[in-house]
Amino acid sequence: MTDLKPHRQPVQVPLVTRPLGLWGSLQASRRNVLSIIPEVATRQPILSGKTGKRWHMVMDPPAIRRVLLENLDAYPKSLVTKNLLKPAIGESLFIAEGAHWRWQRRTAAPVFGHRNVMNLAPVMSAAAGRSVDRIRAAGPRAVDFLEEMVSVTFDVISDVTFSGDSTFDRDGVHSAIDAYIAEAGRVSLFDLLGFPDWVPRPGRAFFAGGVNQMKQMADRAIEARAQRDPNTVPDLLDLLKAGADPETGRTMSTAELRDNLLTFIVAGHETTALTLSWSLYLMAFDQEAQTRARAEARSVLNGGVAGGEDVPNLPFIRKVIDEALRLYPPAGMVSRTAREDDTLCGREIRKGDTVILPIYALHRHHALYDDPHAFRPDRWEKKPDRYAYLPFGDGPRICIGASFALQEAVIILATLLANFRFAPVRGRDPDPVMILTLRPQGGVWLEAEPL
Repeated sequence: MTDLKPHRQPVQVPLVTRPLGLWGSLQASRRNVLSIIPEVATRQPILSGKTGKRWHMVMDPPAIRRVLLENLDAYPKSLVTKNLLKPAIGESLFIAEGAHWRWQRRTAAPVFGHRNVMNLAPVMSAAAGRSVDRIRAAGPRAVDFLEEMVSVTFDVISDVTFSGDSTFDRDGVHSAIDAYIAEAGRVSLFDLLGFPDWVPRPGRAFFAGGVNQMKQMADRAIEARAQRDPNTVPDLLDLLKAGADPETGRTMSTAELRDNLLTFIVAGHETTALTLSWSLYLMAFDQEAQTRARAEARSVLNGGVAGGEDVPNLPFIRKVIDEALRLYPPAGMVSRTAREDDTLCGREIRKGDTVILPIYALHRHHALYDDPHAFRPDRWEKKPDRYAYLPFGDGPRICIGASFALQEAVIILATLLANFRFAPVRGRDPDPVMILTLRPQGGVWLEAEPL
């Protein structure tokens, strides 16, 4: 049973309108860390308070620019954030600071250049085609498209990373990642506010065995790479192995290769899967926009599957993805620890204060967006302030794989829209909940009618 009539606004996180106190905030954050954001954060440039230690929520684009660009070294990622992720991805690009981060970034940046990303487009197209086949085979019934999008994006990232090497246990790594995200990703309020590590975190359990297994499998695949045919199209592992820091000539060790590859695998499939899941939810929510997006896809695609060369010719589908990333940013909130005294929005920031960038509230800020809770892809005719829209972060630490992720999302979404008409399932709206990333809790249940 479907309901084709869209609601007035797509689903959103109910932000708090009254002080919760420490216990209330802790209880709320255990279910959904975004639910502790005050509604007034969508109307003010900065909010400050003290919950054990001083904190500041910053929603002002110039102040955010200072944190992410102008005074970057004064706002490192919090120690808790690093300790949360380090068991899985070591001192990789995502966690490293200072000189150790810079040489890795210089080495990896050419890997994600336009030419290399375009060379990987056929892998994305092939995975999109397999997704179409799976959805058709499911028959006329509701499908959880969160699960399907996780499958298709993991297909992509494992193939572009390890080229389907038999030494890479795809199912084993996938299971280990899911277990790690489910447990380590339950960010507590204590983490967000930068409490020290010795403060107990209720309910946290690191799946050390699964993480170690994941690392061992990646190490084996890296070491076996010497037997690969040198005439094949290079994948991410080949490109990283061949890469060197242009300033020092330093290359990555096996451990450094593994940690960065696992970073790309974990981040690369999870965030794109979420972007696609929310985009499909919005397409079912707004049938008029879906019809328009489908017409664009079918006018461009040859054979029903999008390719890399089609991406520039799918501007409305790109707008749908941009709007999905605005409404449901994968990283809905990030925190930094002030390393020195500073001033943001005229507010005193002291060394040791926690500075929170509530991306979810920033993207729905009434001073930055008209009708901010509404799904309006055409708002992307005009780009917002650069620091008012941060699905991939910004500054020197902007997500290195942003162009890869956007190309993949456009290829897969266009392919699905060209082949199916999507309708929502009554009573099965997803619930936006942040557990490490902003996920549609309960899944994205849609009916897909083949065309």
